[in-house]
Amino acid sequence: MNVLVTGGAGFIGRWVVKSLLDKKADVFVFDNLSNGSQENVSEFSSNPNFKGLIDGDIRDRELLAELFSKNKFDLCIHLAAQINVQESIDNPEKSFEVNVIGTYNLLEEARKQNTKVAVIGTCMVYDISEGDAISEKHSAKPLSPYAATKLAAEELAMSYYHTYGLPVAVLRPFNTYGPFQKTNMEGGVVSVFIGNKIAGKPLNVFGDGTQTRDLLYVEDCAGFLTEAAFSDKTNGEVMNAGLGKDIAIKDLALMIAGNNEMVRFVKHHHPQAEIKKLLCDYSKAKRILGWEPKVSLEEGIRRTEEWIRKLGAGTREEHAAQ
Repeated sequence: MNVLVTGGAGFIGRWVVKSLLDKKADVFVFDNLSNGSQENVSEFSSNPNFKGLIDGDIRDRELLAELFSKNKFDLCIHLAAQINVQESIDNPEKSFEVNVIGTYNLLEEARKQNTKVAVIGTCMVYDISEGDAISEKHSAKPLSPYAATKLAAEELAMSYYHTYGLPVAVLRPFNTYGPFQKTNMEGGVVSVFIGNKIAGKPLNVFGDGTQTRDLLYVEDCAGFLTEAAFSDKTNGEVMNAGLGKDIAIKDLALMIAGNNEMVRFVKHHHPQAEIKKLLCDYSKAKRILGWEPKVSLEEGIRRTEEWIRKLGAGTREEHAAQ
């Protein structure tokens, strides 16, 4: 398999690249390094199946056309996106250009070669849940320009499946965490909390902390994405992946800190985009692919904290700034 991973130098992208290399696929990474880091994939440089990191932006149609014309890609796993909710609120135009126009550019090049495209979506597109687990049939209601542009990209991709027969899968992992995730505010809640704990800083919980998250360990996430991307059974499908258990953020903070003294409740910085309950129903992935998560939340937190501690304070701050 000849595989292109857009956003492959990012947090999830790095683990997807590793999963693909473990499957002996030839892997090209396309990333503008605005959120990712060359260091995330540097360990793969000696692997003969790693075909290199191309510094590029999915808004650059000419560069994408050149890349596709030079390489016959069997598969593209599309992770490149503007992913910061607050940035999308402050600058919705950028979210539209990256997430919608960028995805359009990619789909057009894929259409020329009939390259399968696995579009990595987000659980943030879903409407507020009344308490039940969220399946793919749950209604959509994007609460931020980030979520809206991600949903638009998904729908555009599915239109290429129905109109042109382009093999497309839309994959929606829930909140993903683990090693290589940033520990500053651009990171996920688990990594931020662990980073603050190690640094002796307060674990800031937005609002009352009763909002819940379904937290998926990154290696389980990457395994799902690659397995789903490789399978013909996912063509034309939308598919969730998560742990299948949720936890309140205030309880997560206590679990990581070990005591209430480090936990501080603060005003929410974008309450209008907050989803109160996120609990994944991954039964479709289990039925079609036989996929299930393997790593518990407790074990995932342990592995993540071990990795962050190994980085050391100086390295951690440098990594978080990139």
